[in-house]
Amino acid sequence: MKKLVVLILTVTLSLALPTFAFGQGVLRVATEAGFMPFEYVGETGQLLGFDMDLIRAIGQVLGLEVKIDNISWDGLIPALLNNNYDAVIAGVTITPERQNSVDFSDPYFESVLTIVTKQGAASLASLDSLTGKAAAVQISTTGDFTASDLYDEGKLKSVSRFDTVADAMQAVIIGVADVVIVDLPVAQAYLDANPHAPLIAAGAVAANEYYGIAVNKNNQELLEQINSALIELEENGTYAEIYNKWFGAAAPQTN
Repeated sequence: MKKLVVLILTVTLSLALPTFAFGQGVLRVATEAGFMPFEYVGETGQLLGFDMDLIRAIGQVLGLEVKIDNISWDGLIPALLNNNYDAVIAGVTITPERQNSVDFSDPYFESVLTIVTKQGAASLASLDSLTGKAAAVQISTTGDFTASDLYDEGKLKSVSRFDTVADAMQAVIIGVADVVIVDLPVAQAYLDANPHAPLIAAGAVAANEYYGIAVNKNNQELLEQINSALIELEENGTYAEIYNKWFGAAAPQTN
């Protein structure tokens, strides 16, 4: 299914306690916990998901306490640039536009977009099949960017933007929108968690995309430490364990 994509480093990076200014050995992390199974709020208020387990494992490798705040999606990058946080992990796709503002770790997850629509609706197997449709998206995601492009091309009738994926899905359920454009693993997690929702996902409809951990461009030491930790987690099997926990199959090794 999906796999870890790690760029092989040609130098050995120290995993000693980082010297960047985190305070007293604390890695301050921001997320937006409305992107199951990557990040979501559990029944007792705890932050759960693939990304949450991964960043905590990175913290263990680096000898840092990881403190994670759940904030709005569109506030993640501004908060990082304002140095309120050291890193952002929230299923953030690496894009050239985002790379103008922040640096990304080596990719840690490969994903792809899908179309979600009501069961029984006309088959929608590609982005080209969305002509005349009203789309719902989570704001400032790649689903949003793709929908915006389709709207500008005159294909989509309208684009409604929501703070969370769940809100976008609800828009289709109640008939406010025809489709949701969203990452396939997120769509599948929503459908698994809501088996009675009258929705269906179309499968992959776009080129693959890659998630990265965002850091401030002024924090190259942290970037190197995170990349080194990702390699260690893959080599020692921890990444595969986390992947299997959330996706039900061991992640392929990239040797």
